[in-house]
Amino acid sequence: MKIICIGRNYAEHAKELNNPVPGSPVVFMKPPSALLVNNKPFYYPEFTKDLHHEIEVVLKIGKNGRHVQPEFAADYYPEIGLGIDFTARDVQQRLKDKGHPWEIAKGFDGSAVISDFLPIEQCNRGAIEFELKKNGETVQHGNTKDLLFSFDAIIVYVSKFFKLQMGDLIYTGTPAGVGPVQIGDQLEGFLHTKTEVKSMFRCEIK
Repeated sequence: MKIICIGRNYAEHAKELNNPVPGSPVVFMKPPSALLVNNKPFYYPEFTKDLHHEIEVVLKIGKNGRHVQPEFAADYYPEIGLGIDFTARDVQQRLKDKGHPWEIAKGFDGSAVISDFLPIEQCNRGAIEFELKKNGETVQHGNTKDLLFSFDAIIVYVSKFFKLQMGDLIYTGTPAGVGPVQIGDQLEGFLHTKTEVKSMFRCEIK
């Protein structure tokens, strides 16, 4: 099982971090040990003093494929969920300044919160609204209609380099509003389906 992540996929998020808007998807990966499931608490790592939340819609790959063509891309993600890409922002900046990879700032244990999944047809496929609340207040609010690279485009692009396999997860990018978390914070992710605003995960920072 692979955890594939897309960076800078909302223009406003790229701008808030003073990053250029990319011309193709920015891809990085997390190891399976990064997954944080079943609303387990997240333990603030000792190697960072600037840990940020980044809420994302997550695609769950439903069948194997490589070099997927655009007309078939939608068949590869029958289910979606919500997740957090926790980022050690200070560590990431030091790595970027040196031209080094980001993995230790992004792929550490527990850095990929993941919810349960639901059929994508329960949502408005082209415009999925979602939000993150910290201590009961909304801190991030996004809609997938604002993606720079759509779900289908991500599938097509990523499958050029990696064979997609059943159970793989793709974190599709975070909207603007990322920010720091502290020990004691309570995070909750919400997905707007066609019929309700559904709480998808809760995560306590310890």
